[in-house]
Amino acid sequence: MPGTASPFTDIARSRRSPRRFLPTALSPSDIRGVLEDAQTAPSNSNTQPWTVHVVSGAARDALAKELLRAEEEGRTSPDFTDGYGEEGVYLERSKALGASVYRARGVERSDRHGRRAAVRENLEFYGAPHAAFLFMPALGDGVRTAGDIGMYAQNFLLSLAARGLAGIPQTVLGVYADTVREFLGVPAELKLLFGISFGMADPAAPVNTLRTERVPLQRSVVLHDTPGVLGRP
Repeated sequence: MPGTASPFTDIARSRRSPRRFLPTALSPSDIRGVLEDAQTAPSNSNTQPWTVHVVSGAARDALAKELLRAEEEGRTSPDFTDGYGEEGVYLERSKALGASVYRARGVERSDRHGRRAAVRENLEFYGAPHAAFLFMPALGDGVRTAGDIGMYAQNFLLSLAARGLAGIPQTVLGVYADTVREFLGVPAELKLLFGISFGMADPAAPVNTLRTERVPLQRSVVLHDTPGVLGRP
């Protein structure tokens, strides 16, 4: 009924991005179910611009090795620029997250070896048995298409959470776009936005106790003739 909270509220608000997974592979039915849920995402003019490659098993292990080799050799090849500005709130939030992750892992700021090891775990999918790579065509300036991919990804992540599973979106996987494309046989005209590592979160991993905060609604929402929503008349 309108105005009644549903299980979706619990799923959306409890979803987390774990940084350590159990190696247990998911069932084919679970993976298919997540993909079918993700496929229902809205898109501009119903273009459905996503092309998704999922790696598991030997393919997953081999790709992780290729990504680690690319990192060793400094072969970055992002399709899209990245950054948080030279100063300001976005950079502050990014730094705060990084500090929280390292703290949860017990890595000191001065521990360069530990910090690099943490970065390289990204490229091993944090131990997850599966990873999905989200590609998009170059349409216009790409902004609307990237927005569509984001909605697909959110469906994907919430579908995992609804099944008691977990996933983490990883921008860093898109930093090695050429490596991923070559390994998967993806044509150059498809651009890699990011990847999602997924599986079962490791409940014993200290880093998975991390809980990130969200800013108050008042700092990100402006209401016009919509009284009472933010607790004001």
